[in-house]
This record gives sequence, C-alpha cells and structure tokens, in this order.
Amino acid sequence: MRVQLRFSPIIPTIASFLLAALWGLSVFAGWGLEAFCAGGEGASACSQRLATVSTMSALFAALAACCTAAAWLVPAARDDPRTFGRVMGAGVVAWIVAEGVLFLGGLLVR
Repeated sequence: MRVQLRFSPIIPTIASFLLAALWGLSVFAGWGLEAFCAGGEGASACSQRLATVSTMSALFAALAACCTAAAWLVPAARDDPRTFGRVMGAGVVAWIVAEGVLFLGGLLVR
C-alpha cells in the first residue's frame, strides 16, 4: 500500500518566495554585511570576501528562480502534479542551498 500525500502548490511557492526574499535582503540590502562584517577590523576585506561568497550563492539562487518559474510557466510541469512537485521541490532545495552557501561562507569570511 502506497500513501500519497497531497499538498497545495501554493505552499512550496510561498516557501520559495520567502527564501528568495531572505536571500535578496541578505545579498542586496546589506543584511549579510551587517551579520558577518560589522564592527570588525578589516571590514573592507571582509565585504570583498563576502561578495565572492554571494556570487557563488547567486548561482544556486538563479537555479532556484528558474525552477520556481518553470514549475508555474512551463505547461508540461504546471499540468502534471508530479512534475510540478519535483520541479518546485528542486527550486526550494536550491534556495536552501543558496542560503546555506551564503551563511556558511559568511561564517568563513569573518
């Protein structure tokens, strides 16, 4: 017997948008600089290293954004619940990886 769990497609969509907002604020609004480079010596060098980490994280963020958009815009993915779930799930995982790279990288650049 196989149990199938059904969930609303809005749940992973909201998760993707929240993770995207967190990533965007961390990279573009200075949250990352404030968290990892504030108040220390060599803030300029730290911010340059954090920019490199942000660039690496941006690769995963771009993948996540593409997966999220593809889940909703590509008819083959949108019309098939299994494909939609897989593509949207890949997007959420990519957002989590982007956040993880940014966080772990930020800890290392301190």
